[in-house]
Amino acid sequence: MNHAPAGARRPGRAAALAPLAVVLAALLAWELVVRLNGIPPYILPAPSLVALTLWRDLPSLLPSLWFTVRITVGALLLAVAGGVLLASVFALSRRVERALFPLAIVLQVTPIVAIAPLILIYVESITAALLICAFIVAFFPILANTVVGLRSADERLGDLFTLYGATRWQRLRLLLVPSALPYFLAGLRIAGGLALVGAVVAEFAAGAAGRETGLASRILEAAFRTEIPRMFAALVLVSAVGIAIFAVFDALSRWLLGHWHDSELPGG
Repeated sequence: MNHAPAGARRPGRAAALAPLAVVLAALLAWELVVRLNGIPPYILPAPSLVALTLWRDLPSLLPSLWFTVRITVGALLLAVAGGVLLASVFALSRRVERALFPLAIVLQVTPIVAIAPLILIYVESITAALLICAFIVAFFPILANTVVGLRSADERLGDLFTLYGATRWQRLRLLLVPSALPYFLAGLRIAGGLALVGAVVAEFAAGAAGRETGLASRILEAAFRTEIPRMFAALVLVSAVGIAIFAVFDALSRWLLGHWHDSELPGG
């Protein structure tokens, strides 16, 4: 009888439990430090108080959570559409790439905190302004990774496509896209987190308030009112959104690449 599959599952379980154990140990240490030193909640709340506050204030925080998620997902979809389209154009034309790529670099290296006030001045809708800010932050990783992937196609396969008289569209669809997929998915994981960061930072810069605002506004409100446990609760929700985004794209990468690409093969 072959017992290899059962044994092979143990390292996977250990790898999954190790991060959870580290997080639980950190929370326990945090709880003990606060309780043993008598640190007041307005300076550093204990994890138990943060969890209680999150449970109590969750109904009022959920609309803000949904607003932040909408901005993040919307900006990410725009970044994927724009980044992949422009990267495809770059792959087909070096001249266009040389002309436009420096502009993308300028947008990437300019801090969003410096751009956000200008966008908020020129764009009347706060929601649209936040969407633009988050898009700018998330756009470059998609573009840069996809371009690298499209440029990484096997030259010998490219020569074979040329030999058989393949069109540019056939070359892009059958050769370049499969080659670029791992790079694109890596960029997607980065861009997902950056879209969330862009949405939160832009809302901080906007200083928006009211019902149609995101978690950043709840954090600002809690800070102004010295409601530190509520501020930590909102921060937990922001972190949860970022973790969920990464987990979704990590699962997507495993699903799309797990059967053929070295990066997702067992032991790869």
